[in-house]
Amino acid sequence: MNRSARQARGLPTQFRAAEANGEKYIEGYFAVFGGVYELWPGATESIAETAFDGALSDDIRALIDHETRLVLGRNKAGTLELKVDAQGLWGRVKINPSDQDAMNLYARVERGDITHCSFGFDILEEETTWGENGNVHWTIKRVKLYEISVVTFPAYEDTSVAARKKDYEQVKARQVQAWRDTMKARLKKWH
Repeated sequence: MNRSARQARGLPTQFRAAEANGEKYIEGYFAVFGGVYELWPGATESIAETAFDGALSDDIRALIDHETRLVLGRNKAGTLELKVDAQGLWGRVKINPSDQDAMNLYARVERGDITHCSFGFDILEEETTWGENGNVHWTIKRVKLYEISVVTFPAYEDTSVAARKKDYEQVKARQVQAWRDTMKARLKKWH
């Protein structure tokens, strides 16, 4: 896998607009453990409970649609709270009432117009499992987390899928070449 390409995963999950003590928040699960997500036909991925171990002490941002110019909050500033529990990665972003983009997003989440989230990361450790039918499943074991995002469309970014699919095709090509080499060696024994 191309480790230099930042990954992003968009997931349908549970989050909501909330108010407490006169403050506005967007909160909920930005990643859920145990689900199997299809990358493309024949390729799936899941997030292990260990994926965020040690990742939350980094400087992480909350963004709108992965746009680095649209920062909602930051854990180092105390405006983004993140924690991991048995269900997944939970987060709460404190909405800045002076930030019109943040207030507009809050209203859209509250109305139900935007209902998805995503997270941007690098894969530090993963496990690959090949099925008898040629399908592949990746389990993400550990990540470096850069950001969480409230997103309009929870699709995998083209660059992430393209990078992963290229890796998949390279592995399949190596498997085919190994099979060919094995068959050639067997044929040489008979001739």
